[in-house]
Amino acid sequence: MAIEPVAWRPEWAVVPGEILIEALEDRAMSQSELARRMGRPIKTINEIVNGKAAITPDTAIQLERTLGISATFWNNLEASYREHLARERAQQELEEAAAWVDAFPIKALVRHKLIERGSTKGDTLASLLRYFAVAAPTAWDRHWLAPAVSLRGSPAFASSPHAVAAWLRWGEIIAADIETEPFDAQRWREVLREIRGLTRREPFAQIIDRVTDLSASAGVALVLTPELGSTRLSGAARWLSPDKAIIQLSLRHKSDDHFWFSFFHEAGHLLGRKREDFVDGAEGEDRDSDEAEQRADRFARDSLIPPADYADFVAAGSFTSEAVRDFARQQGIAPGIVVGRLQRERLLDPSHLNDLKKPIRWARS
Repeated sequence: MAIEPVAWRPEWAVVPGEILIEALEDRAMSQSELARRMGRPIKTINEIVNGKAAITPDTAIQLERTLGISATFWNNLEASYREHLARERAQQELEEAAAWVDAFPIKALVRHKLIERGSTKGDTLASLLRYFAVAAPTAWDRHWLAPAVSLRGSPAFASSPHAVAAWLRWGEIIAADIETEPFDAQRWREVLREIRGLTRREPFAQIIDRVTDLSASAGVALVLTPELGSTRLSGAARWLSPDKAIIQLSLRHKSDDHFWFSFFHEAGHLLGRKREDFVDGAEGEDRDSDEAEQRADRFARDSLIPPADYADFVAAGSFTSEAVRDFARQQGIAPGIVVGRLQRERLLDPSHLNDLKKPIRWARS
């Protein structure tokens, strides 16, 4: 995502009262005379001249009639000046709240060109707020911390909410540009069955393009983004709208078994009884005590390898390279998925048969 440039604005603004004074001097007209001609109190004219009162649209029309300078000119001048004052106040507020940025992985956000590092912390904070599309740190708290009940239940989110939120926001921005059909649970199940068969295919980069297209056809935007900071994230499944979901996966997966298990785990979340948002830490971390995470694990496990078939394979007791390859071929899945399952269930030593796992090499990002 490229940083959207903010239009240049001068650090100064013309005070409308100063222009009014010049206009009066050019016409050899006093403030008292202008007040009489406009039918306004002299106090009002004096306050406009000194910047204490604004030029209203009604006053602008009166100035147009009296001085021959268009109301549009006065309105634009006043609007520009008031915006300048508001920005000065806002910048002061940003500088006072600048320490808030220290909670975020600013270096990573800048490295990925998601925000700009300003000349002051206040400027960096302004860029960060634009990234999150919120007006102030308090608004960020209300948007990201208050309503996200299921996110707060995530150990990854609880331990580093600012870094995780930055990562999730990155996914939202990318997903916004992915066109999807309205989410359909039945279509999603059909897509997942087709994706399961793609796990045997290579090269990985082309497979992911196909998986992305298939997911979009069921209402799911698939997004791959590296972690920001030391968040140890595996993935997330969230609802951007009632008709559009997102599966966001980190790039920490180095082999196909981890990647596909994480993908199907997040896919399972989208088929839950309630539409909730989930953020998952590194695979296997802090899942044993969470019922929703256990359901998603079971969904991934059983979708990739049907329980009855797996039970027969385990009962046979042969976990040689040839046996694993044959079983994977019969199932129509990558052999690395079988190896990963056996290793997770401690039926196979973690150092055995790793040559059957396909390494994933992510493009530098």
